[in-house]
Amino acid sequence: MSGPRAWARDLAMGARCAVTGGREGWLRTALTAAGVGIGVALLLVMASVPQALEARERRAAARDVSLDGQLTRPGPATLLVQDAGTEYRGRDITGSLLLPEGPRAPKPPGVAEFPRPGEMTVSPALAALLRSGEGELLRERLPYRITGTIGRAGLLGPDELVYYAGAGHLVPGDPDSRSRQGAVRVDDFARVHEPHPMRTELRLLAAMACAVVLMSVAVLIATAVRFGGERRDLRLAALRLVGADSRMTRRVAAGEALSGSLLGLVVGTGLFFAVRGFAPWVRDHRVGVFPSDVAPGVTAAVGIALAVPVAAVLVSLFALRDVAIEPLGVVRETARRPRRLWWRLLLPAVGLALLIPVDGKAPGLYGGWLFGYQVAIGSALMLAGVTALLPWLVGAFVARLRGGPPSWQLAVRRLQLDGGPASRAVSGIIVAVAGAISLQLLLAGTNVSFPLVEEDGRGKVVTATVPLPRGGDAGSLTERLAGTAGVRKAAGRVTFDAFRDGRGGRGGIVPVSVADCASLRDLAGIGPCRDGDVFVGRFARPGMELQLQGVDEKWLPWKVPDSAPAAPEPVRDDAFRRTGVDGVLATPGALDTHRLRAASAVVTLRLDPTTPEALEYLRNAAARTGPRVDVVDTGQRPPEETTDYWPLLRALPAGAALTLALIAASLTLATYEQLRERKRVLATLSAFGTRTSTVAWSVVWQTAIPVLLGMTLAVTGGLALGWAMLRVVSRPVRDWFAFLPVVGWGLGVVALITAAALPALWRLTRPDGLRAE
Repeated sequence: MSGPRAWARDLAMGARCAVTGGREGWLRTALTAAGVGIGVALLLVMASVPQALEARERRAAARDVSLDGQLTRPGPATLLVQDAGTEYRGRDITGSLLLPEGPRAPKPPGVAEFPRPGEMTVSPALAALLRSGEGELLRERLPYRITGTIGRAGLLGPDELVYYAGAGHLVPGDPDSRSRQGAVRVDDFARVHEPHPMRTELRLLAAMACAVVLMSVAVLIATAVRFGGERRDLRLAALRLVGADSRMTRRVAAGEALSGSLLGLVVGTGLFFAVRGFAPWVRDHRVGVFPSDVAPGVTAAVGIALAVPVAAVLVSLFALRDVAIEPLGVVRETARRPRRLWWRLLLPAVGLALLIPVDGKAPGLYGGWLFGYQVAIGSALMLAGVTALLPWLVGAFVARLRGGPPSWQLAVRRLQLDGGPASRAVSGIIVAVAGAISLQLLLAGTNVSFPLVEEDGRGKVVTATVPLPRGGDAGSLTERLAGTAGVRKAAGRVTFDAFRDGRGGRGGIVPVSVADCASLRDLAGIGPCRDGDVFVGRFARPGMELQLQGVDEKWLPWKVPDSAPAAPEPVRDDAFRRTGVDGVLATPGALDTHRLRAASAVVTLRLDPTTPEALEYLRNAAARTGPRVDVVDTGQRPPEETTDYWPLLRALPAGAALTLALIAASLTLATYEQLRERKRVLATLSAFGTRTSTVAWSVVWQTAIPVLLGMTLAVTGGLALGWAMLRVVSRPVRDWFAFLPVVGWGLGVVALITAAALPALWRLTRPDGLRAE
């Protein structure tokens, strides 16, 4: 009988054999389920990442206040909102002042009632911080009474610091200005959610990461469903003895793998729910993730549930292709055919063809909607080529080895007879290492424009900025902040943009800074100066005619004096002079800033390094001055933290470590299974007088040879893949040795796995392993 009914009957028989085979059967099924479960959990986590990001984007859009289309008149359904965010000890605090102008004013998401003046509604994390001893200085900056808690709908993550405070009076900003100068009048918080387009480099990284994870999971599952091969062969021979044909026995074997994979789905689902409980520890822009956001879509979940069992059946049938199952035993192909090299080289060649750009662009699809798929397929083919080349390389290498100590000869002979299991055991590590190397190379090449901001050793330098929509000066702000505890030095100026050879910036923009001579000496290092002088730095020249925006919305022509001397070049080893003083440098006598529109008062301050909380004292002083004073620490964190690269830079080591840990768990199971299946051989060697240390070293060499050859392939393939990725974005290779840490991780994992297998080896070499039933 053949057809679907025969397949169903034989698969069911194989499933029964897997769960009714006594202790050995249950152990084998448990090992398979554990290996498949690890892969399933990893797949579910990867499928949940887009859903988690989308949920966060939706909540961010729901609470965002757009500066476009501001309302100009109050009404029964309007609300004034003013940004009042701050930062505390390196953590961003999102804050807003609210003033409802009518009974139907919209409430922010997660807020049940508007806070009254002097009150605020806060996130749970901010409430906990304010109640703790660590939040003492922050309580001074936020002197509001807590009257409510922001719900989950208004938070990006469980530990986000957010507050909404009530205001008694707010001044609406200029609707024609795109800067946050004053409050914004709105009648709704929700804006249309438009997914943020990813940069090409980020799309490359995402596609490569997906390819690496998928290949690693595929190797995990393929290794797991091969557990118990020798025991399974004996059962299949028994089936042949009682009348089953060869096709039926293969279907029964597939049923055993199917049962293990189905149980692995259950185990993987359980692992997934356990792992997602740690979602708050996964931080994106220093904000954790809600566990409920980590959930795969229905389509992805159904696809995983169907693909894993099907893959298990196919791998099981593929493993039996060279096996002759006869009634008196199982005969594997003794004279193995030489492994063909051409198709193993074809895989990476096709992968490179998909990735190497033509005239600066990948063939046909660069920038299109299929670009990500093209990169993922090309990356997967190159990684598959690395995996496929390993068995051939191991076979070619050990075929030429002769002589050596007994442990070496035992290992080499075992690999010469059948090096496939040893190669498959380390192939998962090789794929993960090659993928991590390529990602490291790509990140090193695409993130070079964001160097680390360093201090000069004389104290932290910060800037405080406040908008001057109707003109003004920086004198009062400088005086207030200069008297703050922990401030060593302060220099204020007024900055704005002037337009060259045309209004509205059509001829170019020139930055202008206006300050007294003492401040200009501190900020720019100018020489002799008196009120009324003008200096030119970069982006400016003497005699330049500029157009300035006046407070009455008229354009004011102004000319840089022909005799204006050049300002010195910025001093790069002085953080106080690296704050962006460029363009035109003028004194108040040469340019009256009280007549200018859309200017800003900027104060540069150097803090005392002996006062640990000087920055927080300064922020408190700025908060007392007004909510629009923005204090920026120019040297607190790497500037890449404010870019899309920062989450990837933080996530890559953790992701590589997690992937290697999961593969290590599966490899440990595979190593134990191989030792258990060779129990009689190991016991026979021990019975004939072979020392246990010799057997142990033979196991070490059997692992070391494929690992060293595999690492060579991983480094070569990873560097080639990373180079191809950088060619796509027209970037050079910045660090050819980015692979060293990843290779060290891989070798360390293999060493730990080998050491963990030695206790089992001591037990299996006992003479009682010769017993047979």
